[in-house]
Amino acid sequence: MTGRRHRRQHHRGFGPGYAFGRRAGRGDIRAAILVLLAEEPMHGYQIIQELAERTGGVWRPSPGSVYPTLQQLEDEELVRETASDSGKRVYELTDAGREQAASTEAPWSAVAGESEDALVGLRDLGFQVLAATRQVAHAGTTEQIEAAQSVLRDARRALYRLLAEEDE
Repeated sequence: MTGRRHRRQHHRGFGPGYAFGRRAGRGDIRAAILVLLAEEPMHGYQIIQELAERTGGVWRPSPGSVYPTLQQLEDEELVRETASDSGKRVYELTDAGREQAASTEAPWSAVAGESEDALVGLRDLGFQVLAATRQVAHAGTTEQIEAAQSVLRDARRALYRLLAEEDE
């Protein structure tokens, strides 16, 4: 695949599974699945949606982290697949899974962080800047593109200066 649309790179803070605030670890997705399935049986996509909703969009794990974890939990006999009218794989906890879920803390508040609103606002603003950058790249003149590069370089420097001031 070539072309602009297919050359996506996931940078820290904008890739799948990233929780703006701190990166969600493997243990986080495992714990989250156990806690969610303790509430009700779900399929993988429901788990992804529920985590995104409970974190205000801060944590949206990828299918590549949810489905292998579900498979691992099934191999460990903590979850099992149940019949579904929709034809989707729905998972529920086994007795051993319920025991483990009862001693597991919901990880979404730690992943989202205490200043969730500020982080969500920062993330949203970052995406708005990215959208504006794409517009300039798509519709801007050569001079506008060069000016946009200068604006972005200045913004990057200013952000790093903020971090440097904190260290002093």
